[in-house]
Amino acid sequence: MNFRTLDLNLLRVFDQVMAEQNLTRAAERLAMTQPAVSNALRRLREALGDDLLVRTAFGVKPTPRAEALWPEVRAALARLQDALDPPAFDPGASEATFRLAMADATAATLLPSLVARIEQTQALTNLRVLPLTTRDPRALLDKGEVDFAIGYFPDAVAALTSQGNAASLHHQRLWDGQYVCVMRKGHPLAEQELTLDHFCAAHHLLVSFSGRAHGFVDQALASLKRTRRIVLTVNQFFTAGRVVIHSDLLTVLPRDFLPATGFERELTVKPLPLALQGVHVEVLWHQRHDRDPAHRWMREQILAVGAQRGAREVPAAVPGEAS
Repeated sequence: MNFRTLDLNLLRVFDQVMAEQNLTRAAERLAMTQPAVSNALRRLREALGDDLLVRTAFGVKPTPRAEALWPEVRAALARLQDALDPPAFDPGASEATFRLAMADATAATLLPSLVARIEQTQALTNLRVLPLTTRDPRALLDKGEVDFAIGYFPDAVAALTSQGNAASLHHQRLWDGQYVCVMRKGHPLAEQELTLDHFCAAHHLLVSFSGRAHGFVDQALASLKRTRRIVLTVNQFFTAGRVVIHSDLLTVLPRDFLPATGFERELTVKPLPLALQGVHVEVLWHQRHDRDPAHRWMREQILAVGAQRGAREVPAAVPGEAS
């Protein structure tokens, strides 16, 4: 048999005849004439070198080769049909698991409302949150290691925007936010205006997912020909807050993350003494999931929670790699 020259429509006919065990009923289901069905089976027999179906007084009887072949043909046709015409997704009846890559500050801000929404709908949906180790999650999504990446990804989003319709990844804005400078209560700078000179002269803690001691705050300082000393890097915003409470280090955290820490009252919060670009929280996903009903339903839940947060009076903020 030469697979390259095989008419795959013959497999659809074979599947229906196997299901009905009757040529007349199969022809009706296929909207074909019975002679056309018989002709298709003849061509398939010639291609495979097997009778496949033998006529009986009550219809047709499959050969052992046909019995072995049918489950594979039916499964392949079902997968193709699902890809071309995805079935409806019932979140209360179909279990689905999604992997979300995000920072701890993102998770603390987003997950309570997202989980509450899922529980209210009684959906059989499971979430697996994976830590971010990069400011650019495109490789994670391309390789299928995560279903969604949520956070502040300025370089990745700029690249996707420039690619336009050619981009393999899609993104959508969830909300906008801002970062603030955070220090312990009683810090020497707590009771005075935080100037740029004070900020640069202080010792800093940097939240860096990659461990690199240089973030977007340092990029902004470099444009002003200024620098700061980074004494410590950590990969979690919660850890940064705990360290700052017990030291004289300054750090930069998302404003909306602070209430979720549980120790907001132990911190002094000040505006940053330098201008930063706006922080845009985005959800990214691969285009291969666009037509998947379950994935589309999960996107709708994430976007609904993002819309609720974006409508609040105080802007939210979610990090990228570093601050």
